[in-house]
Amino acid sequence: MKFTVYLSGEIHTEWRQEIQQGAEENGLDIEFVSAVTDHDASDSAGDHLGAEINPYWRDHKSAKVNAIRTKTLIEKSDLAVIRFGDKYKQWNAAFDAGYCAALGTPYVTLHAEDLVHPLKEVDAAAMASTTTTEQVVQILKYVTQT
Repeated sequence: MKFTVYLSGEIHTEWRQEIQQGAEENGLDIEFVSAVTDHDASDSAGDHLGAEINPYWRDHKSAKVNAIRTKTLIEKSDLAVIRFGDKYKQWNAAFDAGYCAALGTPYVTLHAEDLVHPLKEVDAAAMASTTTTEQVVQILKYVTQT
């Protein structure tokens, strides 16, 4: 069974590659999709629409252009993995989790134990909460086996 998995969240570690490698090693038929993970490219996604003096409007334009990709990919996905890292607040990941919940798209969270309390509502709507990429791969293996 072909599965599409949306990978959302922090961009400063190799968690995406670890999950993709684990899926490949297990012979899973999964297409992985994601938001743009190049921070500068994401921030400048709307710059072609015209220069802005106020940074709010630059961010606003880029957020809307980024949302075209994010919304489309989440809506086409069978499952999302939402990663919350330690270094930065991933407000975009929390938004993606809420969007998944609203759409009825199942999602799995991936974060350290010390984030359980701050993410309790996000985890409560998740189909599973994980702390390692290996756990995510095992879930993917289970749900894609026929």
